[in-house]
Amino acid sequence: MFAMIKQLFSSSNKDLRKRIYFTLFCLGVFAFGTTITIPWANTIYQELGFLEIFNLMSGGGLKSFSIFALGVSPYITASIITQLLQMDIIPYFKELKEEGYTGRQKINKITRWLGIIFAFIQAYVLTIAYMNGMSSVEILKTTLVMTAGTCFLIWMGDQITQKGIGNGMSLLIMAGIIQSMPSIFTTAFNELILSGTYTNVVGIILFIIFVLVDLAIIIGIVYTQLAERRIPIQYSNRTNVAYGAQQSFLPIKLNAANVIPVIFASTLITIPVTIVNLINNQEAIDFVNNYINYTSWTGMVIYVLLIMFFGYFYTLLQMNPEEMSKNLNKNGGYIPGIRPGTDTANYITKVLGRITFVGSILLVIIAILPILFSKLSGLSSSVTIGGTGLLIVVGVAIETNKQIESSLRSRSYKKGYRRR
Repeated sequence: MFAMIKQLFSSSNKDLRKRIYFTLFCLGVFAFGTTITIPWANTIYQELGFLEIFNLMSGGGLKSFSIFALGVSPYITASIITQLLQMDIIPYFKELKEEGYTGRQKINKITRWLGIIFAFIQAYVLTIAYMNGMSSVEILKTTLVMTAGTCFLIWMGDQITQKGIGNGMSLLIMAGIIQSMPSIFTTAFNELILSGTYTNVVGIILFIIFVLVDLAIIIGIVYTQLAERRIPIQYSNRTNVAYGAQQSFLPIKLNAANVIPVIFASTLITIPVTIVNLINNQEAIDFVNNYINYTSWTGMVIYVLLIMFFGYFYTLLQMNPEEMSKNLNKNGGYIPGIRPGTDTANYITKVLGRITFVGSILLVIIAILPILFSKLSGLSSSVTIGGTGLLIVVGVAIETNKQIESSLRSRSYKKGYRRR
């Protein structure tokens, strides 16, 4: 790690440092924006229930009704819908997917517009639900300001992806969670030790267990992110002797979907909350809180099933066995003992299914650990959401670190090649 930092600050990597500084500047703008409260709006003092996930991703901006109160969560919702539509649900989206770069650009444009529409709807619902006594003009102004804040974050996320380092949207989510983490640990400390609910000894023990659970989440997500299954590959036009007896592999990550299943599941399960707040029916609100909110037992089951579904869905979306088989065949590669073509695609599908099942199970265990602990200890919903947030932070941090390492490595190769 120290070698990487030393290499990063060498004179030959000035452009990479600029990208990192640009990323940090954008994240600083986001952190500053979460502290700017909409002038005519009031701070929310009550618990938000499952909407705490919105508050967490926006760096606490929802409770203070800041200009970035929604964060990029509407864009995540839009992304879920557009990716689902690409699964041959609507032929137009499938055609765009198969068009390559041009199709992806069109899908990204559609996703942004959908994100803006969802931002307007969510802002309107949340304003009506939590800002009592507002006039119609103030409700409209608040909705427009929150929507504009999300539009700005979507644009800034794209700028980070293009001119900075890492995935812009994921980094903005990570920044919001990191900003909220101190308050989560402070809340846990107050509720377990200072509230008087438990004796001092029991409260301290529970807080230590809470910290250990968080450490277990960090270790678990690092393991699931780095573990991989390597399928041996042989090339018909190469020999092991000519290439120094080095074996080629097709790496399949244990958790190829990263933390996307958790983000998607967390976002998707908030849609019923948004709907019931829009219709303002107390019976519907109670039903959602008692059976769909993942702090309830039934809601936890739904949450687990969604993580499993998105684990498989996103992995198969990113790693198409048929395309992998075709690429191997084009390059003269094959899996020893497996016939090229359909047999290779079936074999990769079988291996991918098993690996994804194990990875999704591990992801589920990591995701529900803090929920179970909070249910047993009686912690508030904000602390429960913190476990999911920690999982997202570690996953995004690992991916960003990999991208920096990859950039440094490619520069080292180019430098060595020029010397020759």
